[in-house]
Amino acid sequence: MLVKTFGSAVFGIDATTITIEVSVAQGVKYYMVGLPDNAVKESWQRIETALKYVNFKMPHRKIVINLAPADIKKEGSAYDLPMAIGILAASEQISCANLEEFLIMGELSLDGTIQPIKGALPIAIQAKKDKFKNLIVPRVNAREAAIVSEINVFGVDKIGDVVELLEGRSNIRPTFVDTRSEFFENINRLGIDFSDVKGQENIKRALEIAAAGGHNVILIGPPGSGKTMLAKRLPTILPPLTLHEALETTKIHSVSGILVPDSTLLYQRPYRSPHHTISDVALVGGGMNAQPGEISLAHNGVLFLDELPEFKRAVLEVLRQPLEERKVTISRAKFSVTYPSSFMLVASMNPCPCGYYNHPEKDCVCAPGIVQKYLNKISGPLLDRIDLHVEVTPVSFQRLSDDNANEENSEKIRSRVIKARLIQEERYAHDDDPIYNNAQMSSQHIRRYCQINIASKNLLNKAMERLNLSARAYDRILKVARTIADLSGSEEVKVDHLAEAIHFRSLDRENWAG
Repeated sequence: MLVKTFGSAVFGIDATTITIEVSVAQGVKYYMVGLPDNAVKESWQRIETALKYVNFKMPHRKIVINLAPADIKKEGSAYDLPMAIGILAASEQISCANLEEFLIMGELSLDGTIQPIKGALPIAIQAKKDKFKNLIVPRVNAREAAIVSEINVFGVDKIGDVVELLEGRSNIRPTFVDTRSEFFENINRLGIDFSDVKGQENIKRALEIAAAGGHNVILIGPPGSGKTMLAKRLPTILPPLTLHEALETTKIHSVSGILVPDSTLLYQRPYRSPHHTISDVALVGGGMNAQPGEISLAHNGVLFLDELPEFKRAVLEVLRQPLEERKVTISRAKFSVTYPSSFMLVASMNPCPCGYYNHPEKDCVCAPGIVQKYLNKISGPLLDRIDLHVEVTPVSFQRLSDDNANEENSEKIRSRVIKARLIQEERYAHDDDPIYNNAQMSSQHIRRYCQINIASKNLLNKAMERLNLSARAYDRILKVARTIADLSGSEEVKVDHLAEAIHFRSLDRENWAG
């Protein structure tokens, strides 16, 4: 007997429906075709043992399983459940009149329980597109898949539950998630706050500008000056995620298998802080079975690289293209996959190996030329792609111990950031190229929206000559100045806006490193 069940293959952050054809006929061998990987081939032992454990039997006949379309590689163990159901139906151990209405995914344990899968959200989205009425997934993935409306999502714990559900004998109800209600209820819940940071008004101002325009920023300062503390709080002043952004970000985390069990949408902007020993593949994505890297996991959020010069140079250089294009394409001989990677880069570094160059109280003990050598670990093209270079100075004891200090909280800063972002949305709403903030402006946008008067041109000309700035740095200064103008509610870029933008190019200053 021939039976068809349906599963799904995740490729990139999207899914493709897979038809699992199971034929049970006369003979004694077991065949699996359709480009399965080793994990799929090993399913035979898991399925056989699981069926015996729940009082079913593996037919002692010829079993042929075809995973169609046959030219797409099938990876992972999530096909165990649909193949097991196909074998039971083809051997007439169960009866289901509407099997074609179900898309089924799950990994089997030897005792018949069902383990979690990766990519439940993109699988549910594709199931809805292909007009399936029902989706069966492991219970811990049910709320994630139930984000998608107009499809019944059933969460199951063991293969017996699936059999009862298909035969109409189950009391399991579809999982319901009020996506909009939960999302808008949680987007403003912030665990940390900028009011925790005492002093550092100049750095807070720089991060406010960065958040308002989506600019990349590097923080340079001695150990213990608060660089990491400030970076961790940057997501709290970014505008809340939109539903579309939350869905796209959740898809990436779902494919990577790092979502918390029983979770739905991500409510907060992601914050990723990889260790400096990370490889280039782990950072940008790829590998044997292509997976999103850290830059994609930080999509619509913040990627924080602590101690930037300690990262391998080859690792840092792979960031250059994603920073410009806001996506990364992984190309191999047999496939090519694109992951979104629109993130804010926040980097931090000590000013020198000992950490105390330019320190107001402690002396630097580095030998002559060491500071410049340390800085040269970061290439010029990468530094050019970072809009704001900010020096972080230690906070005095008096300020740290002042219990009456009234520090501005994240909510107030975020309100100003949102106003500036709304100005930018209106400005670029009718442009042919879809951009959403000042950091994404092209050269044509800069000429159109960053026009400056003669006094501002003279100031910028002097800065370019004295700091020996590149053409890309010139564009960055104008972008930052445009953001500062938006924060102040000004339609034109004025001299003081430009002066503040130039101030945030610390690493370009002449003789900065001795």
